[in-house]
Amino acid sequence: MKNATVGRVSARLRSWFPDREFFMRSEGQVRFIKISARTQMIAAGAVAAFVLIWALTMAAMAISGYLSQRDRLSLLDREAKVTTAESRVNAYRGDLGRQVGDMNRRQDFIEKTVQAHMGDLPKDAQAGETVSDSASEAAATIKKVSLAVPEAAELAGIEARQLAFIEGLTRIADRRSAAAEAKLASLGISSAIALAALDDKDAQGGPLILMATAADGSIDPRFQRFGLSLARMDALERSVAGLPQVLPANLEYISSGFGFRANPFTGGGGEFHPGLDFKGPYGAPIYAAAPGTVSFVGVRSGYGNCVEIDHGNGLVTRYAHMSRFRAVQGSRVGAGDVIGLIGSTGRSTGPHLHFEVRINDRPVNPRPFLEAAPDVLQEARGAHAAQSAR
Repeated sequence: MKNATVGRVSARLRSWFPDREFFMRSEGQVRFIKISARTQMIAAGAVAAFVLIWALTMAAMAISGYLSQRDRLSLLDREAKVTTAESRVNAYRGDLGRQVGDMNRRQDFIEKTVQAHMGDLPKDAQAGETVSDSASEAAATIKKVSLAVPEAAELAGIEARQLAFIEGLTRIADRRSAAAEAKLASLGISSAIALAALDDKDAQGGPLILMATAADGSIDPRFQRFGLSLARMDALERSVAGLPQVLPANLEYISSGFGFRANPFTGGGGEFHPGLDFKGPYGAPIYAAAPGTVSFVGVRSGYGNCVEIDHGNGLVTRYAHMSRFRAVQGSRVGAGDVIGLIGSTGRSTGPHLHFEVRINDRPVNPRPFLEAAPDVLQEARGAHAAQSAR
């Protein structure tokens, strides 16, 4: 089969390239040139090989040109993308600058508003204070950031302002707490009673609204400390606000003080008087000395018609010898609200208000509480001096 195929191909080629004879006449002479089939096939093969080599060369050149053009276009495309990205970075840097400016202006607004209502925030640390001071750390951070990421230097500056601001707020909260604690101590009230409410988790609730200072939900310890200082300040100042600070009656004068006195009915012997007696006309109004909840309205032995107000933290005020009640048990009253009228019920020699301050059901002298409020007893002293001069 193979030999037959080769024979057919050979025969076909011979039919294409038969032996050829050429006659050439020159100067009267005739020459015969014979070109055999073999020679013709060799020549044809050489021409075919040349054409093939030329075609391959041209194809290679075309492919190379195409690849070069493609690489060039790709490079141009990458350069265009780099240029676009760089322009966007510049745009973001411009936006960052505007944002930094806005943030600085907002911080200025916050600081000036707080300053207008609270005064200058303390920057100096006092003995015994435990508030952090980030000034030196912040300065070092700004320096490092300026070298590593220059465009973020202003952001580091804003962070430093925020930390200094929150530390100043923490200091002022701690100092207000200390002032409230000192006032309570001067009246014999332990601040531990007021602060116990911070640990009492009974009767509390509401929606869960988390607070955080970082994207991961955490709170910077300095901000957390500020929150705790505010809670402490609020508890102590609420205790101070609950102290008797309003004269419970428009008095003529204090007719009997706290402590030892002679028996007002016999004039002899001695007895302990657990409050202050404010002389006044029958039916004159009696005022709540501090905000609180009315815890008792009724009659007590020796006191007659009596109203008691619970101010929290074990502090109670008692108002006795009333002619009429103007308060309802369980209601909230504010300082200065009318809760009754002066009378002479119970053990009494005439119309007056008997006023007591009790801490954990123990009577204490009401005078220091009233004197803790600015000028509250000046009227009483003036009235007493005028009565003595008559």
